[in-house]
This record gives sequence, C-alpha cells and structure tokens, in this order.
Amino acid sequence: MSDDATLEELVTTLLWEGYALYPYTPGAAKNATPTPFGIVYPPAYAAASPTTYERIRMQGIVAGDAQATVALSVRFLESCGERNEAVARVVELPATGLSQLDGEGIGTRFAFESVRGSVRMGAQRFDETLARVTLSVVNETEVPVGLDRAQALRRSLLSTHVLARVRGAAPATPARFLSPVDPPEHGAAAVMACAAVNTFPVLAGDADDALLGAAIVLPDHPQLAPESRGDLFDATEIEEALLLHVLALSDDEREQIAAHDPAVRAMLARAVAATPAEIVALHGRVTVRDPAPRTDARDGQAGEAQATVDGITYRPGVRVRLRVGDGHAGNATAQDHLLAGRSATVERIYVDYDDAVHLGVTIDDDPGRELMRDIGRYLYFRPADVEVIAP
Repeated sequence: MSDDATLEELVTTLLWEGYALYPYTPGAAKNATPTPFGIVYPPAYAAASPTTYERIRMQGIVAGDAQATVALSVRFLESCGERNEAVARVVELPATGLSQLDGEGIGTRFAFESVRGSVRMGAQRFDETLARVTLSVVNETEVPVGLDRAQALRRSLLSTHVLARVRGAAPATPARFLSPVDPPEHGAAAVMACAAVNTFPVLAGDADDALLGAAIVLPDHPQLAPESRGDLFDATEIEEALLLHVLALSDDEREQIAAHDPAVRAMLARAVAATPAEIVALHGRVTVRDPAPRTDARDGQAGEAQATVDGITYRPGVRVRLRVGDGHAGNATAQDHLLAGRSATVERIYVDYDDAVHLGVTIDDDPGRELMRDIGRYLYFRPADVEVIAP
C-alpha cells in the first residue's frame, strides 16, 4: 500500500473514532448523548465555557526552501438525522508556495447543511531553511445563546482533523515537517514557539511530509495494526473486545442498531464477516527479532550505578530478601504478602524527583525470571522493604 493510501486509511479511522458507542441499541441511555472527539463548537456556545472552542489552530515547522508548497485538508463529521447520525465532510486548500503564504496567507469559507465556517493557511519564514506554517479552522455557525450541549453538537464540527502536506520543489530539494513531539535540536526553539489549540499535532508519512492535527493524543507516525478489521469506531484502542461484543449480540439487537445509520450498518457487516482466524489475530502479535543491546543499569546506561540509603549501598546484582514491614506503612498489597521472605536480585535502581530510591528486582526462584529481565519488567520495592543478603 502506498504512503498516501496508508495515511488516508489512518485519517479515515481517526475521523470515525468514538462515532458510535456500541453494542448498545439506539434506545440505550449511553447513546442518548454522543461523546465525540475533536469538537469545534459554534461561537455562541463556545464562549460560555473556557473548555469549549470555536476553532482549531495548529502550527508546524517546515524545513525547506521558499519554493516548498503546503496543502491543507480538513476532515470532520457533520451531524444529521434524528439519531446522532453523521456525514463526513472535507474542506481543502490547494498546494501553495511558502513564499505566497507570508502574511495572511490564503483561506476559504464553507457551508454545509447545518454548519458553516472558514479555513485558513499562512506562513512565516525564519530563515532560508525554516518556516512556521499556521493552520486554522473556525466554526462560524450562528446559533442562539442558551443551547444545551446536545443542541450545540448538531451545529458543531465533530471529530475535526487537520492534515497538512508539504512538498519540495524538486527531488533534490525535499521538504519536511519537524516533529512537534520530539523536535530536533536545531529546530527546538522554533517548534517550542508553535501553538496548538484544540488539536494534537504529530508527524505522519514516511518522509515526515505530513503533519496531522488529531482529535486524540497520538505519537509521531501513528500506525494501524495490519490485523485490524476496519473501522469499528474505537479501533485505535480495544478492537478485539469490541468485535467480540458485536458478535455476541442477538439478531434482533443487531437489527435495531443497524436500522438507522448506514455507517453503523457497514461496521456490523464487517464484524459479522470476521473469521475465527481473524479474531484470534486481533489478540496480539509476537515479533521475532535479534535481541536489542542491553541498556540496563549493569551497563551504566539506565538507572543509577548505585545508591546508598541509611548507610547501605545497593548496586545491580546485589541479592536482597523481601519483607513486609515498616517500609510499607500498612499499605502492603496482596502481592507483597505473597513475596514476603523470598530472595531477589536488584536489576535496576532509580531515584525519583523527591530523591526517593526505588529498587527494580527479579525474584530468584521465579521460572520467568530471565524473560522478565530480557523485557525489562521488574518488581519495585523501596530500600525499607528489603534486607541485603550477605554474599
């Protein structure tokens, strides 16, 4: 699949994330008021609360010369019908040179059945190699003051996603976005000056040529699992559980859910068509690869080489006996009681912001000890919870 097709599939999945709370039937209370992400409310409603917004504003840093172009695509859902149905909308601005975007840049207005607004794109050059682009989406729908939330959602842009694509003028002069999550050192000051309002920008695309303003928090270069069964309206989180829930519905419940919304009806069809092998594949995946170089405290690359508490020095490799005592101050868990008296080996040592020491250990007689060590999964205790076993 091409990079453009992969990115389109990702944006489509995110657009419908949270669209329907199933497997509840239409009359269920949990479906009475939808809980969409990425909401751009009408101004009159947004002004009544500091946590509601009538706009999205996203800035990103482009590494490229003045001939590089930026294109903008805005995707959102518009509410329609009687049962919180929605239709996907797209507003686009064409690829435009950074030099043409200086100042106010370019923009357009849009008007659909129940919402209207504007989209704008501008840029500010820092030097010959760096520029900051500013992208905005504003809901300009006029509504009376005093709407409740359900009424406001019907005049809002729902699940709003902003996608900017940058292109160099020629293959010899590529252009890319710098990461807003983990900016390179040379661009850190510029990226830190960027603003994001009502959106969460991350890099997308193999060549860092796309900046995605998402409605939920994502890492740079988010990906969909190849095992995904398609849009399930919550597929970025617990797709397996949701698919099993749909399959557990009675025929009558499925008919009720599918009766009023084509998008939900298509989702149900995908779920019902899943084979046993496809369902099993959703349970997880094991990727076999060569072991990564160790980066634990024994190499001095993670954690502390040693720590001294109350005159006792702890180092990776020191054996200790676990005990439930004063160190737990009465807050010992059931697991702590099960481990009391067992010997363990210190694998890592961490010091937190309050200068408290935490010992990551593996249990000496645990059959899975080597596996826990290989994947870096340790049990953590405070020095007061252990006693050193003499060599």
